[in-house]
Amino acid sequence: MYDVIIIGAGPAGLTAGLYSGRSRLNTLIIEKAADGGQIAITDEIENYPGGLSNEESTESGSELIKRMSRQVAQFGAERVSAEVIKVELEGKVKKVHTYDAVYESRAVIIANGAHPRLIGCPGEREFTGRGVSYCATCDASFFEDLEVFVVGGGDTAVEEAMYITKFARKVTVIHRRDELRATESIKERAFKNEKLHFMWNSVVTKLDGDGLLSRMTVKDTVSGEERIIEADPEDGLFGVFVFIGFLPNSELYQGQLEMENNYIIADERMRTSQKGVYVAGDIRIKPFRQVVTATSDGAIAAMQIEHDLASGELD
Repeated sequence: MYDVIIIGAGPAGLTAGLYSGRSRLNTLIIEKAADGGQIAITDEIENYPGGLSNEESTESGSELIKRMSRQVAQFGAERVSAEVIKVELEGKVKKVHTYDAVYESRAVIIANGAHPRLIGCPGEREFTGRGVSYCATCDASFFEDLEVFVVGGGDTAVEEAMYITKFARKVTVIHRRDELRATESIKERAFKNEKLHFMWNSVVTKLDGDGLLSRMTVKDTVSGEERIIEADPEDGLFGVFVFIGFLPNSELYQGQLEMENNYIIADERMRTSQKGVYVAGDIRIKPFRQVVTATSDGAIAAMQIEHDLASGELD
């Protein structure tokens, strides 16, 4: 019987594990993949307080997560690498099922995070891994000296587009509006990048090719006209990287917790609609989704559990 089980080891889950471990709570962190979630595949983290960025270099997401993981390990949280397939959240004893075991606890922190939103056009799934990608740090090097298109106009899209210019011959940002949604500092750097170009008022409506992605249809959101873009014959393919937001990984909790647009509802102390169940990070309703807000959520959730256990609130 654990005091708390944390589902997910991104910034929110790891921070929750750090705080609950320091509080001497019997803590278990369950993560099915590598630590870090979305942030682990982010090339540059320059706005995390106390990060190792300086004028010469910028810390990557994976480097930041490695430091977080080492810090969590110092305070005794147990770790299990497994996929959670079912949860039972009612009652005093919470049950978390994996393929190999059932774990029980007095409290649960949900920190599953989110996954990339798809364009939703024909050909997207067929060409994922064959020209379509959702991770610049994973796949940008495959497009050395090739042409790449980036779909999106927010901070992530523009930052990842700039990263891809280190590899690609030319990078074009496709955005459905006539101006970027990214912050001013990011836009300033983007417009100074000679390898970065912009296709305004445009959306991708179809992806195609012969085995590899080499053709796409783009629609003008103002005129409604469509045009086909084809890869340079000498290249034979191009890349499309998609950065248009994320969707919460909340399927496990449907019907057990109150949600809005599939995001879990919580109060300012991270308490959900189910007693003894707390939430942290991108999976909950919140105005901003940044590493620093995820770590804040994790700290608050863990401290609230410590308080609720000590006061008998969860008895």
